[in-house]
Amino acid sequence: AAEGSIRVADCTTPAQYFHLLRRQARIAKQRPLVIMTPKSLLRLKQATSRVQELAQGRFEPVLAEPGIDPEQVTRLLLCSGKIYYDLTGHPAHKDNAGVAVGRVELLYPFPQAEILRLVASYPRLHEVVWVQEEPRNMGARAHMSPRLLQTLPAHLHFGYVGRPERAASGEGYPLAHANEQNRIVSTALDLRQPVSQYPREQPGER
Repeated sequence: AAEGSIRVADCTTPAQYFHLLRRQARIAKQRPLVIMTPKSLLRLKQATSRVQELAQGRFEPVLAEPGIDPEQVTRLLLCSGKIYYDLTGHPAHKDNAGVAVGRVELLYPFPQAEILRLVASYPRLHEVVWVQEEPRNMGARAHMSPRLLQTLPAHLHFGYVGRPERAASGEGYPLAHANEQNRIVSTALDLRQPVSQYPREQPGER
């Protein structure tokens, strides 16, 4: 994708999905729209919207985590899709005021202005981390990381938390998948855990 030729989105709520489709139908500059729709969100109770959210509002390219005190946030986790609910629903996130989770709902065109506004809303922020459940050589990381590095203020540290590079997208064994998923989420939420965009350790490397 280049020069705004398509739009790529990964919606996490019914309201976002509705407003995105509505915008696609009404927008003057028509472009193909690609939407990621994981089946697990269809059954997830947290991924719901009130009627008012459907009747009002608009599609938001980036969503901030509600109920967070911005004055206490030092690490911002940016993610896309259903891993948002894994992060916010994890016990380690409860009473963890230093971490906020932001959702990038529009992957392309890159929502630069919205990300900068989100970052600016946390005055004590010193670290931004891209989190994904896909391996490092898959998912949105390759698209998002260089753009985030160009966009973020120079004083902010940037890191990555996710699966190491893999030849296949999944472990193929439910217990191994669950363990790796828990490692990703707990590492991202733990302020004591240093993160890097080039992790030295490759958990589960074959």
